[in-house]
Amino acid sequence: MNPTFPSDKTLIKHVALAGNIGAGKTTLSELLARHFGWDVHYEDTENNPYLSDFYLDMKRWSFNLQVFFLSSRYQQMLRIQQGNRTVVQDRTIYEDAFIFAPNLADMGLMERRDFENYTTLFQSIVSQIKAPDLMIYLKASIPTLVEHIQNRGRDYEGSISIEYLKRLNERYDNWINNYREGRLLVINVDQFDFSNDQNHAARVLEMVQGELHGLF
Repeated sequence: MNPTFPSDKTLIKHVALAGNIGAGKTTLSELLARHFGWDVHYEDTENNPYLSDFYLDMKRWSFNLQVFFLSSRYQQMLRIQQGNRTVVQDRTIYEDAFIFAPNLADMGLMERRDFENYTTLFQSIVSQIKAPDLMIYLKASIPTLVEHIQNRGRDYEGSISIEYLKRLNERYDNWINNYREGRLLVINVDQFDFSNDQNHAARVLEMVQGELHGLF
């Protein structure tokens, strides 16, 4: 069942999931889709022509990768806003701009001129789109992230370093602490193992349902 706003019957179109690599975004996306009858827009990793190369040579491919993700998520958001279904989005356009791109620039893995060009492009794009109706942030410690990454066994993630994950986590915390674009729900993945524990999954669904009622 797709929730609507009682006042004007406008569909709640966009629920977005944010979180570090291995936080459980795809798993929760599928759980929400099954429970609420929503569609899912996944992060396009399988058809990404730069991802494997990026993890092998980050400096060479960082700008290409970030522009690809920016374009992909912009197209996703346009489809969501133009559609008539509620969609849960696996990762957001904001994470590219506030987490991954600046982290690469600060690590010397993206040229400053490329980062400035990317930022200008992002600002132009984000001015044309509406923020998600609900942002769900999956907060996870480094040990939890590493466990999830190892369990799913994606070849291109094998070279991700602990230091890289730590830097991303710090940026995520800073971004979420300053997020003002819309309603926000933070779920501590260390405390709620919704992938393997049905009771935890039920509790997370209750938390999401409570936030949806707050939108009415």
